[in-house]
Amino acid sequence: MRYLTSRLLLLGCLPAASAAFAQPADTANDEAATLTTITISAPRLARELYDTPAAVSAVSREEIQRAQQRVRLDEALSSVPGVFLQNRDNFAQGQRIASRGFGARAPFGIRGIHIRVDGIPYTLPDGQAQIDAVDLDSAERIEVIRGPASVLYGNAAGGVLDVTTGDGSEMRRSPVLRLQGGSHDYRKLALRQGGESGSWVHSVSLSALDFEGYREQSAVEKRLLNARLGYRFDETRSLSALVNVLDLPTAEDPGGLTAEEVAADRRQAAPAAAALDAGQRVEQQLLGLHYADLDAAGGELNARAFVSRRDFEQQLPFPGNSLVDYRRRYYGASLDMTRSEELAGRPLRYVAGVEVGRQEDDRGRRAVTPQGAVSAETADEQQNATAAGVFLLSELGITDALEVSAGIRHDQVRLSIDDRFQAGGLDASGSRTFREWTGSLGASYRYHEAHQVYANLGTAFETPTFTEFARPDGGGGFNPEVAPQQALSRELGLRGRLANGLRYDLAAFSVRVDDELVPFEAGDGRTFYENAGRTSREGIELELDWSPTLAWRLTSALTLADYRFTRFADDGRDFADNRLPGLPRRQWHNQLTWYGSGERFASLEGRYTGGFYADNANTVPVDSHWLVSLRAGDAWRLGDGTTRLGAHLGVRNLLDEAHFANVRINASGGRYFEPAPGRTLYAGLELSF
Repeated sequence: MRYLTSRLLLLGCLPAASAAFAQPADTANDEAATLTTITISAPRLARELYDTPAAVSAVSREEIQRAQQRVRLDEALSSVPGVFLQNRDNFAQGQRIASRGFGARAPFGIRGIHIRVDGIPYTLPDGQAQIDAVDLDSAERIEVIRGPASVLYGNAAGGVLDVTTGDGSEMRRSPVLRLQGGSHDYRKLALRQGGESGSWVHSVSLSALDFEGYREQSAVEKRLLNARLGYRFDETRSLSALVNVLDLPTAEDPGGLTAEEVAADRRQAAPAAAALDAGQRVEQQLLGLHYADLDAAGGELNARAFVSRRDFEQQLPFPGNSLVDYRRRYYGASLDMTRSEELAGRPLRYVAGVEVGRQEDDRGRRAVTPQGAVSAETADEQQNATAAGVFLLSELGITDALEVSAGIRHDQVRLSIDDRFQAGGLDASGSRTFREWTGSLGASYRYHEAHQVYANLGTAFETPTFTEFARPDGGGGFNPEVAPQQALSRELGLRGRLANGLRYDLAAFSVRVDDELVPFEAGDGRTFYENAGRTSREGIELELDWSPTLAWRLTSALTLADYRFTRFADDGRDFADNRLPGLPRRQWHNQLTWYGSGERFASLEGRYTGGFYADNANTVPVDSHWLVSLRAGDAWRLGDGTTRLGAHLGVRNLLDEAHFANVRINASGGRYFEPAPGRTLYAGLELSF
């Protein structure tokens, strides 16, 4: 709490400052009346942003799509404070997303963050998540809950990313054809068609990506289909279907480099990665259904069901037990009801629901020689995870300005392994069951029509994934030394709009985590996990958005945070008071956008990432860096005006700053670093009818 005290004093003084800068009462009311209403739905109880008792950011379609490549989530989320993304250039390992430190430990993919797309959970019952099938070409909105939210979504919800894709009703022109090209043989073709016809609405988005990559052994080929079909029975009832198909035949992995290798050649692949042709292959299909009734027994009913299939094979960038594969089936359903009542004459709103999910992985692992030949089968397991949760969330209006909220949830997560390999006659089958209660309390006070102060307190939990339960001694089954981590989160925030049109969102947070899960690499390059005693995460997050005129917009996002071990001893070394690896203490994103006539615009971005450490011992520092990027575009009407031609240009890392796209935490052999490209360019054309 030593860093948080002074920040809370700053927060406490801000209401007075806001009122001092506010307009006179009559003018302020007029200002508030024209204040753009932003509705937030990720916290389950849909409400206006200025009535939400939590740190939530909403990323608009413009920020996601305008002159962007629409290939990686960091393009859209770079302006969200508290969120740190790495690994944009290694498609075999996937982007790593951390929110207030949750998710930073993942050596690949996503851990500790709950991902949802159109209401369907992309985070599995065991806590893993993949975002390679998220379609940014049709994404309309991304809501980010920056703090722990287990009371909303159960296991592994240290933060939440809620993606909404378009259903076609928002398309003014259709079809839309988009072609892009750029540095390092980057090529992307995207096609989207959609619209409404009577009671039907549809959207079909197709894209094809081919990219050689900056480093050796980093090429990717990716095909993605995202389609939505909806039918409105009447004004209150609707049924929609979502189909998502991913084909990723090539995603090469260049591996991590040592500092000496980086100095010699930043573009090289790790020697073993090239020799083994490291990378992955993925095929995935998903079908989801959503039935909504806005007037079911006096409330709002939502029922969802989904089923998905994923075939996966990956050669990791080291010899030994490094060729893995699985065939996954993932399915589940949810039901929730929202109602409005009165309690002692005051408005009461609540949502109650239940969720279930089932993950079935048929997994294998084989050993390979340094030359890439398969030498032996080393594992054959059936891994099943079942999660079930029931929740109740409510909010009560104490006065017209003050609302209090509370939530409670119970989850049961069962993980089981059926060992079919039984090396040496030893059956390593087993199961673990976790039963967890989580809760939250919050309050929101709208002390001025255009200003809000809020506070919340909540608990969260995160079980180890199947991968994180692996035993360092090489045996199968569950590592008995690894347990779930528990978190207690406290948050205080302010948001509003000042007289000059400046919007602000300021939050202070303090999170204590017991039994923090941290990775370490064994001598053969495999990653294992252990519980690290206790950690603390404290900081402030500030978002600013200012449009002094219709032609100019300035946004800024600042994160000042401190992530530390408060109790952790490993191999006789005491890491207490060390900083958590992989997390910068400072991030600062600024963007200045100019809007010209028609659709002409230019946007200049600058992002500072502070230095951090790559290991628990804090002996491997990673330098801070600035990245400057530029985007610009324009559009014209052709012929009779029914056809639109757009053109855009982007330059990433304009100043050619040397930095790392990813840092592998606690890597063995000093292979921490994955260098990022220097200055890169891309350009594109868009034709819509």
